[in-house]
Amino acid sequence: MSQYLDISLTLSPELPRWPGSPPIELTRRRDMARGDHVNDGALSFGLHSGTHVDAPLHFLADGADVTHLALDALIGPAVVAALPDAESVTARDLEGLRLPADTRRLLLRTRNSEGWRRGDREFREDFVALTADAARWVVDRGLRLIGVDYLSVQRFRDDPQTHIALLEADVVILEGLNLAEIEPGAYELIALPLKLAGADGAPARAVLKKLTA
Repeated sequence: MSQYLDISLTLSPELPRWPGSPPIELTRRRDMARGDHVNDGALSFGLHSGTHVDAPLHFLADGADVTHLALDALIGPAVVAALPDAESVTARDLEGLRLPADTRRLLLRTRNSEGWRRGDREFREDFVALTADAARWVVDRGLRLIGVDYLSVQRFRDDPQTHIALLEADVVILEGLNLAEIEPGAYELIALPLKLAGADGAPARAVLKKLTA
């Protein structure tokens, strides 16, 4: 068994997507079944589909694009913490995790991940996400990356202050994780988004490796 644990969602037309986002479409431009010499596909989807990162440009008009995200924020030790009963994630919830003082990357496993385990295909407006005060806690605590197990770090009907607080502080936002099979604890995180010039976000392959004492 691989020592790496894949926490990425599989991109497919069945994957839930944010209301108004374009569908995920994988088409064959050339097909060996039709007599072509090769199979050659084309992919079309929104940049915030599935497992992805948000760049500052997503909410800040003069923000940096995804090519400027720091690789050393996307790779390194991370803590996976579980909040199974949370309806939203507040600053009090985060404080109650009693994270190690040197935590710089935090991934939150909530009831959202059970939806990925079930194979839910419909978008859920009641997903668990951070409140604005939780975002400020992340910034004040000095975290460099926050990861969540649904398609947005902020609640569906909230104003954008959660995103803005994080992005203004250069906190990397990693969204759309599947943590259903991941136990709380210390891991090495590798999350590499596509290097897309001018992009406000990008799909990412995210994996964990368990850290041993």
